[in-house]
Amino acid sequence: MYVVVGWLDEFLWGALVVLQIFMVGMTMAVIWGLLGAAAKLSKIPVFSVLASVYTTVFRAVPELLVLLIFYFGSAITLTAIAKLINPDIQFVDIPPFWAGSFAISLIIGAYAAETFRGAFQGVDPGQIKAARSLGMSATHTFFYVRLPQMWRLALPGFGNHMLSMMKDTALISVIGVEEILYTAEIATSITMQPFTMYMVVAIIYLVFTTVIMAIIQVLEKTANRHLESV
Repeated sequence: MYVVVGWLDEFLWGALVVLQIFMVGMTMAVIWGLLGAAAKLSKIPVFSVLASVYTTVFRAVPELLVLLIFYFGSAITLTAIAKLINPDIQFVDIPPFWAGSFAISLIIGAYAAETFRGAFQGVDPGQIKAARSLGMSATHTFFYVRLPQMWRLALPGFGNHMLSMMKDTALISVIGVEEILYTAEIATSITMQPFTMYMVVAIIYLVFTTVIMAIIQVLEKTANRHLESV
């Protein structure tokens, strides 16, 4: 294990990058999930169809393929647009960190959209009618009645999406983001100790996912605290 000591700084930096990707990607995934769920529940056919296409495509195509298509496709698109403005421009691309975070957020957001949709449908319609009969506006009803109850119902599934997001951060190493798996690959090429280096990565991910599961348990207990006294 003494071989690992010389790479601790690099692994710590890579772990920090993983956390940054996770936080950025998870934030965007929640946004895509809520928008997708709202669109699928919308009575406007165009929104419902677009949301169905989104969730179908991003759940059907392999995640690594989505990442590669988005990264290289965005570079081609941006370069073409830039050349229309200035023909002297040779190449434009999105930084790998942001491209990767955005791509995996779209993937997890597609799964979250279905989770949120089912959770919204699980809210008792009688409580919504009761809130409206008490004079609450549609906005107040959504934020004080529907959203809290939806969140409670969505938490188990959403917890799985958080775990998937954390594990999917490993994919971003293929486009050059210097996170822990990228660090392990470089370290392996120098030390010729692949088992040791990849075990370090596995342990770091195990720590991250264990913390996430603990957070999910706390959130579920908090969201269901009113049921314990029933």
